[in-house]
Amino acid sequence: MSADAPARFPAALVSARDLRGGYARAQDVLGGLAFEVRAGEIAGVLGPNGGGKTSLFRALLGELPYRTGEVRVAERPAYVPQTERARLDFPVSALDVALMGAYGRTPWYRRVSRDDRRRAEEALGRVGLADRAHERFGALSGGQRQRVLIARALVQDSPVMLLDEPLSGVDHASAARIEAVFGELRSEGRALLVATHDVAQARAWPRVLCVNHRQVGFGAPAEVLTTEVLRATYGAELVVLDGAQDAVTVVHHDHAH
Repeated sequence: MSADAPARFPAALVSARDLRGGYARAQDVLGGLAFEVRAGEIAGVLGPNGGGKTSLFRALLGELPYRTGEVRVAERPAYVPQTERARLDFPVSALDVALMGAYGRTPWYRRVSRDDRRRAEEALGRVGLADRAHERFGALSGGQRQRVLIARALVQDSPVMLLDEPLSGVDHASAARIEAVFGELRSEGRALLVATHDVAQARAWPRVLCVNHRQVGFGAPAEVLTTEVLRATYGAELVVLDGAQDAVTVVHHDHAH
């Protein structure tokens, strides 16, 4: 993985070419991915459960061995996991969790700087949780915890953000605030890859990447999100509504939030 964007992709903050790889030798979980996401773009990443969305994020983070191809990322991405994977029993506050975004640039023998503490407080304010900074993370609602994890990513201050189903199961207020932050990040010239099951939402973003262990489609939603592509992406999880070839809903396992 390159530390800087190559000259031939001057506007791309993230790019992959013929990416194939997996955790076990000769067993690819990703095959033939080729895409790029430019500054100021959101790319929705659609795919079934277990179809490779999280593996793709691992590859972009440098944590998934790949057998062929190349991955280029402007800097190490900031990663926002699903909130259900966060431990809720640790006695840490929302501010403590947001401050974890500064650990990567803080030597182990030093305390987090005052500037990073200020950044964490500002990040919580940005996601609408300034008044919850000192509340226990595990006591917050699912949507609020998701916003805290986004604040942690904001403290990392990377030009690339990877978000794993950040809008799944969150309350309306949290969803609206998260969407507003997405708009701000785009205006700042950042690139976002957002894993989602919401096809209708992905239609509103500039790019969409459909993955089912291989790349099924990539490009503008109007061109990619056809019934044929979605069937190849979701298989048995896809339901096409009667009388509307482009109106689809995806059946998937609900997560507890």
